[in-house]
Amino acid sequence: MPVDLSVVIPLYNERENLRPLHQRLSGVLTAMGQSYELLFIDDGSTDDSFDVLAQLHEADGAHVRVIRFRGNFGKSAALAAGFAEVRGQIVFTMDADLQDDPAELPAFLAKLNEGYDLVSGWKKVRHDPPSKTIPSRVFNWFTRKLTGVDLHDFNCGFKCYRREVIETIQVYGEMHRFLPALAAEYRFRVGELIVQHHPRASGASKFGLERFTRGAADLITILFLTRYFRRPAHIFGVAGFGFSGAGLLILLYMAGLWFAGARPIGTRPLLTFGVLLTVVGIQFISLGLLGEMMVRLSAGRRPDYSVRERLS
Repeated sequence: MPVDLSVVIPLYNERENLRPLHQRLSGVLTAMGQSYELLFIDDGSTDDSFDVLAQLHEADGAHVRVIRFRGNFGKSAALAAGFAEVRGQIVFTMDADLQDDPAELPAFLAKLNEGYDLVSGWKKVRHDPPSKTIPSRVFNWFTRKLTGVDLHDFNCGFKCYRREVIETIQVYGEMHRFLPALAAEYRFRVGELIVQHHPRASGASKFGLERFTRGAADLITILFLTRYFRRPAHIFGVAGFGFSGAGLLILLYMAGLWFAGARPIGTRPLLTFGVLLTVVGIQFISLGLLGEMMVRLSAGRRPDYSVRERLS
């Protein structure tokens, strides 16, 4: 049955936080006076998180739904599963660690109603150690400059979407950090809202420094997807013509030397270099053409997760 609002909550080993989170969300959403659902995605928790979720579903089956993965597939996979299952016209995403404040949901909705399609939270004041905040600022600065999307906090999981956004963008790998950039590529209007960031009350952070190295690699992928995904021949073709052009100029120069009597030229390294550049350029052009064919022949992707059970 369709509802007005959906809240998608990915989680991994958050048993202590689930009951208070459910209580706070239920109070805020009930006060908003719209129909809603809470969709918890258990990303392979090894503690008693699923048992707690099963109890919440039993007590509040009208609102609580649960998807349980067979193992830990990551936040992007959890969001993808949630986006595929939601029933709401407006979709919120938030973490289960109680650092996001459910009381902010009406503010997100009000911001969305200003004409935005996606509103992303900005944890302007963070209660995290410098080992997390400093790399995050650097990462966000580079992402903002390279993607052209003017957000301060791409990593913030507290977001609000219109349904058409989640039906358009694809989430896989580690792309959850770049959903605003993907949405902007489809010309959805992206906004930002300053949100409170509470200290973690219980449990431990599931993210280490390695996420920033993965994020840097994914940023390169995002730049390709947002600028050249529909026209791969442009990026590979430009590189290919550049290499081939330089190679042909070298070969013409070597041919001029040969005609001028400066023989032999077959032992000169410059000749080998010119041939190499020409061949590499042709390979790049061919790769671009193959990419164009793959874009037109692709018929979808398989899911990046495996569901163990559902409570609906």
